Amino acid sequence: MKYRFIKNHDCQFPIEKMCIILKIHSSSYYKWKNKGCSNRLLRKNLMLDKIKYLYFKFKQRYGSPRIHSELNALGYRISVKTVAKYMQELGLRSKLSKKFRVTTNSKHNYLTVNSLSLNYL
Repeated sequence: MKYRFIKNHDCQFPIEKMCIILKIHSSSYYKWKNKGCSNRLLRKNLMLDKIKYLYFKFKQRYGSPRIHSELNALGYRISVKTVAKYMQELGLRSKLSKKFRVTTNSKHNYLTVNSLSLNYL
């Protein structure tokens, strides 16, 4: 957290002075700054991008089991639980589409609005 603070404020203050105030060595800050991302973090970011892509590709209707099967078909090895955890991190939930149901009963002999208005003209 200290390193991130120094990185965010390096334009305003000298790095060496901030390191002295925060009681850290400037060499450890530069080591942190030049260190690349770990393989695990790179893989996680790749999976998060793939999950988001598939989620929106299938109109937000796919949950973790279906996205898991799609990722396996694409050649990525990942478990259903990990996909569910990543989807929860991203705030993605599948939208359930309801089956179409006819709610109008047209098989009756009652007068309708259209037939009533014709009689008054």
